[in-house]
Amino acid sequence: MKTLHSTDYVVFLFYFLIVAFYGYWVYQRKKSITPDSKDYFLAEGSLTWWAIGASLIASNISAEQFIGMSGSGFKMGLAIAAYEWLAAITLIIVAVFFIPVYLKNKIYTMPQFLNQRYNGTVSIVMAVFWLLLYVVVNLTSILYLGALAVSTISGLNFNVCIAGLAIFAIVITLGGMKVIGFTDVIQVFFLILGGLATTYIALNLVSDHFGTTGALKGLGLMYDKAPDHFEMIFGKDNENYLDLPGLSVLVGGLWIVNLNYWGCNQYITQRALGADLKTARNGLLFAAGLKMLMPLIVVLPGIAAFILYREGYFQQEMLQDGSVNPDHAYPVLLNLLPTGLKGLSFAALTAAVVASLAGKANSIATIFTLDVYQKIFNQGASERKLVNVGKLTIIVAMLLAILISPYMGIDKKGGFQYIQEYTGFVSPGVFAMFIMGFFWKKTTSSAALFATIAGFALSVFFKVLPNYADLSFLYPIGFAVPNAEGIYEIAFIDRMAIVFAICIISMIVISVWENKRGVVPKGLIVDTSMFKVHTGFAVGALLVIGVVAALYTLFW
Repeated sequence: MKTLHSTDYVVFLFYFLIVAFYGYWVYQRKKSITPDSKDYFLAEGSLTWWAIGASLIASNISAEQFIGMSGSGFKMGLAIAAYEWLAAITLIIVAVFFIPVYLKNKIYTMPQFLNQRYNGTVSIVMAVFWLLLYVVVNLTSILYLGALAVSTISGLNFNVCIAGLAIFAIVITLGGMKVIGFTDVIQVFFLILGGLATTYIALNLVSDHFGTTGALKGLGLMYDKAPDHFEMIFGKDNENYLDLPGLSVLVGGLWIVNLNYWGCNQYITQRALGADLKTARNGLLFAAGLKMLMPLIVVLPGIAAFILYREGYFQQEMLQDGSVNPDHAYPVLLNLLPTGLKGLSFAALTAAVVASLAGKANSIATIFTLDVYQKIFNQGASERKLVNVGKLTIIVAMLLAILISPYMGIDKKGGFQYIQEYTGFVSPGVFAMFIMGFFWKKTTSSAALFATIAGFALSVFFKVLPNYADLSFLYPIGFAVPNAEGIYEIAFIDRMAIVFAICIISMIVISVWENKRGVVPKGLIVDTSMFKVHTGFAVGALLVIGVVAALYTLFW
């Protein structure tokens, strides 16, 4: 039944009041007497390691995970957890190799990095691109999927839900990065507590159905009843191979997805760019630890929903237009929760959506204000003017997301796949441009611009190629498998790896040619001493890597 009882509303109101009052207290305690743009957008020097780590997770985990990844758990099982567990290792790589470069070179935004390393043309092109991507793909999908889930659980009108989430996010975002960072600690608390409670109930539902009791018994029954849903590496005969193509998950394109997202993304790196190196690294390590928990919260409920569905539960609720929609798994499961606990899980989902919206909106405002408005329209803008422009940008971006989100076809593609597909067209070229800019001083601006444009063009080319050419000859090596229509297609993750390799080779060729013609690129300050880590970080990093290795060994 799609309703929340009075107890659920009390629990949700408790969450709302805690976030609101704590956010207001942080704002009043830490607000500057004189407005400062870096303080507002980056919370320079204000965020602790635990606030940075919590904010990273709160901004990352949203409806795309709760709804989309649970749906993928329903459809393909634990293998989708690769995005989360490999992300934990990625956070460590970013902490060791990326953050020191940003901080040493006093880089605060991604377009600023491109301007400092390459030139203004590359910077502006990418700033405009990122604004479009963040508004049209990320902000809209988070808002739409979040409103869809909230509406499904509560029975409230979809338009009311989308407006309510947007307003809540705007209120938090207008307080600046300090308010976002510290309120995200509370958001993560509710997110994890409510998420684990939902998982616990889901496992108990499975055990109860099969005549036993206990969450651990439920987990064991899930493994026994659906062993295929606990395989981490798919063979090429698996129907989900195009989503997660075997060993490529561990050694191929999924690393590009993660490294680009966690290391070259304003939305994420912004949380650490206002801190000193040790604090930033500890924050990223804390986020890596939290990331290890996420599959328990977002994937296991999807698998539980699959088993219960197969046993005859919620047959009608899972249908959309006559066929099963995996993205319904999490909302439907929440509707089975008891009163009170349903309110807690509802608060967890709302916390994830609002925190993600706030983080994304703040990054949009940061890029537009510091890299577009200040550089193109008003170079002499005062600090107060920059902060006010940032606040106006937040409101405009959220209004645009509300207006266009119903027309993007997000519900047709599946939430998680929607975001991965569209960002995946540009990730290889962008990551190639960043990684070469970091670690090869001879990389030229022309090479960077070529990688960005060619990376997108090649991604589109390899996507449509199967419609015009028979790629079945690639099947024996696993680089092409038949899709639902029987057409041999290159897996999305493999396409990214191929495009990335082409971009790297092209950048080397172009740069070497330009170097011979006398072009001298602008290098960054990079030396090996920057990458040395303290003992506590090293121990924590090895622990995270060891746990991931153990999980893959166990569920291979």
